[in-house]
This record gives sequence, structure tokens and C-alpha cells, in this order.
Amino acid sequence: MTISNNCQSTRLNSHFALCAAALATGVAVGNANATVVYSGAINMVIPTTADGIYMNVQTGAWSSTTTTPSGWDVNPYGTSTTAVSLLAATGTGYMRNLGTTATAATRLDAGTVVGPSAFFYGTTSATMGSGIGQWAANSSGYLGFKFTAADNATHYGWMQLSIGANAATRSIVQYAWENIANTSITVTPIPAPGAMALLGLAGFAKRRRRA
Repeated sequence: MTISNNCQSTRLNSHFALCAAALATGVAVGNANATVVYSGAINMVIPTTADGIYMNVQTGAWSSTTTTPSGWDVNPYGTSTTAVSLLAATGTGYMRNLGTTATAATRLDAGTVVGPSAFFYGTTSATMGSGIGQWAANSSGYLGFKFTAADNATHYGWMQLSIGANAATRSIVQYAWENIANTSITVTPIPAPGAMALLGLAGFAKRRRRA
């Protein structure tokens, strides 16, 4: 089955998403940053199969088979309980963690810059563990990727994965990509709506105390 994500790649959605991120971090959002396109929280379970999820990050379309969607960019998959597998299409690739030379070390931390200066490679099977760039059970992390968009240019993005008790239990939490070609993007996840609401209430309370 293939569907389209309700959060289409529009500048308006990007603007509201960035404002939410700014609320969480206290950083102001300017027009220069309004090119980052966020998926919003999708929390999509990745099947424990040889196909997994094929995701077209630009359109939000996805599939659990190899036949669709057209122009897929990212593919987390596999049946292993000890490794996270990632398949790359032509023109795509995954970023190696900057703290290691291991090509399978794909887990990134928030704040990592994904861009032209990073090292990218294709298909990988990243072993679970506690080392730099390794995925850990009962946690979440981020992978950086590059892809060829509809403009036939290279774009950069990141995706948050949540891992359960082992590598066979995983889901896509959210992702984002930079709408300007050949431009770096920083891993900046947006908190859940409830967390944003609490942050907003906290700010409101501070303003009232100062009044």
C-alpha cells in the first residue's frame, strides 16, 4: 500500500514546523531558515521484512514493496534483531557518524550537520551496540541522508528512528530535508505536540509573573 503524507512539502508547513522548533530551543526563526521541510510526527512502524519501508521523502509517499513509490529515497528494512539495515537508491546515500571511520556507523545525535562535507555511502547494515554511531535498544537516534529531488539536484535530510527491545522493532518518528539544493541541514527534531503545548504554557506563566 502506498499513501501520501498529509504534511506536503510546502513552505507554510515548513514555517510552522520551524516556529515549533524555535519554541523548544529558544532560537528565532528567520526567512533564511524557512526552506527546511518537516514531515511532522508520523510514527510509522517499519515491517520486519526484506522490504521494510520505501519512502519518497519529497512527496511523503511510502510503500512496503519494491514496486512503489516512484522515486523512493530512503529504505530502512531487514529481519535481523542485531542490526539496522539501510538500502540506498541511485543518487542517494547515508551519512557516516563524524566520530568514527566505520561505514556502518549511521546513528547521529541531534545537532549534527548533514551536508556536502560529510561522508556518504550506500547500503549498510549497522550492528547494534554502544559504540560511536551504533544504534541502541530502547532508544531513538537519527540518520543523515542525501537524495536526488525532482529538480535533479542533490538535497540533504535527516530521519529519526525509534528502536525497541532489538533492531527488529523499529519505526520512523519524523524526518526533514533541505529544500535548497546542495545545502546542509542540522538535525533539529520537533517535540511532540503535547511537549510544545507545555512549553507554550511555561512561557505564558513566565510572562504573567513578570507582569
